[in-house]
Amino acid sequence: MNDTRNLAALKPALVWKHFAQIVRIPRPSSHEEKIRKYVMDFAREKGLECKEDAAHNVYVRKPASKGMEDRKGVVLQAHLDMVPQKNNDKKFDFTKDAIDAYVDGEWVTADGTTLGADNGIGAAAILAVLEDDSLVHGPLEALFTATEETGMDGAFGLKKGLLHGDILLNLDSETEGELYVGCAGGLDANIVFKYAAEPTPARNYTAARITVKGLKGGHSGIQIVCQRANANKVLFRFLNAASASRDLVLCSVDGGGLRNAIPREAEAVVLLPEADYDAFAGAVAAYEKTVREEFEGIEENISVTVGKCARPAGMLPRDVAVKVIRAVAGCPDGVQRMSVSMPGLVQTSSNLARVVSDGKSVKLQCLLRSSVNSEKAALGEAIAAVFSLAGAKVQLTGSYDGWNPNMESPILKAMTASYKALYGKEPAVTAIHAGLECGIIGSKYPKMDMISFGPTICYPHSPDEKVEIASVGKFYDFMVDTLRNIPKK
Repeated sequence: MNDTRNLAALKPALVWKHFAQIVRIPRPSSHEEKIRKYVMDFAREKGLECKEDAAHNVYVRKPASKGMEDRKGVVLQAHLDMVPQKNNDKKFDFTKDAIDAYVDGEWVTADGTTLGADNGIGAAAILAVLEDDSLVHGPLEALFTATEETGMDGAFGLKKGLLHGDILLNLDSETEGELYVGCAGGLDANIVFKYAAEPTPARNYTAARITVKGLKGGHSGIQIVCQRANANKVLFRFLNAASASRDLVLCSVDGGGLRNAIPREAEAVVLLPEADYDAFAGAVAAYEKTVREEFEGIEENISVTVGKCARPAGMLPRDVAVKVIRAVAGCPDGVQRMSVSMPGLVQTSSNLARVVSDGKSVKLQCLLRSSVNSEKAALGEAIAAVFSLAGAKVQLTGSYDGWNPNMESPILKAMTASYKALYGKEPAVTAIHAGLECGIIGSKYPKMDMISFGPTICYPHSPDEKVEIASVGKFYDFMVDTLRNIPKK
């Protein structure tokens, strides 16, 4: 065997032994049968209590080591699935083929596919703890969740009363030396304006396409703090001002894309009197200058342009168009509130992700995020109120809970002390304005004291994914030391 392929030769030996096995087991989201079997077979071989629940989570219990029976119970948690991404020229079936993982200098990566260190390393670390009877720890539970990557199905399906521990250690973070103590919950706002298209005027009107492009976009949670421009908001702000001062007919709109991405591009086709076109084009140019100045230092390539185009056959009724334009202009977007307990962290935000017409309706989608569940709900109600007043049908769906940072957390204090003792410096304490399973698990177990941490993983969810070998050792030693120093009940 090529030594670069021999992951089991790496240290810590037990972690890499299990990871070397895990990468050989196909486990894309919703195809996790084989990895569940691997975990269950291992637990039974060790004589440990184990079971699979209705949501396909796997649960394993290991009693406390001798003399540690009086410590708080700890739940070690990781998800079993991985993101299946490959390079275009790579022939690979994630439901059948083993990941070709290898050592590349200081890192472990894979040949042309995702590695699955997210969250295979976390799962391997749990299995190593379950296997090593020389470790000192209190009562342990292992929770291997299902289908995290495509919807957090396992966490959503977790039943109350299954877990008995006081502390949950989520092993799904991706920077060694950081402790995550909070994350955002989410809520979808789905909005529909229905209309019967009307024929466009046959004479004296010119069709024009207004285009907004060149924006940076980005992840609607992680990058929302950058205060980048939203193409939908930029477009409709202009349409709102223009329609108030001149004869303007809205024919169609197409803005944004994925619900969790800040919109980079948007366009609308409008009709306006032929005699007004030059003045209108001047207004667009002036608006572009205004927006560029507003976003100076944030957006370098904002483009707002207009050009004549073919006349569409249909248009929105004028009264519907006014309501759509005003509602979108008034829709909350971007950062709504910053965290007081953790400076620099966004607490609540909204992303007006999509506005698109199809000749029968205008459909809009917003993704709301907050680490405070009541604020998320209130923002949802505010957006629903704006669009309901405009005559749209609004549905708030897909709600999942956030995890509000608790800077007085006992396990946070214990782990900070442990890290400093091991490595001579305090870990960074942070939170993320995006979803982690901790938020959902915490909603079912509200008294659970939680921390998320992990080794350094770069470029997850892509074929460039890699995990730093040295960071796996530090992460594992830190976890073992944490378990040794869990406080008494």
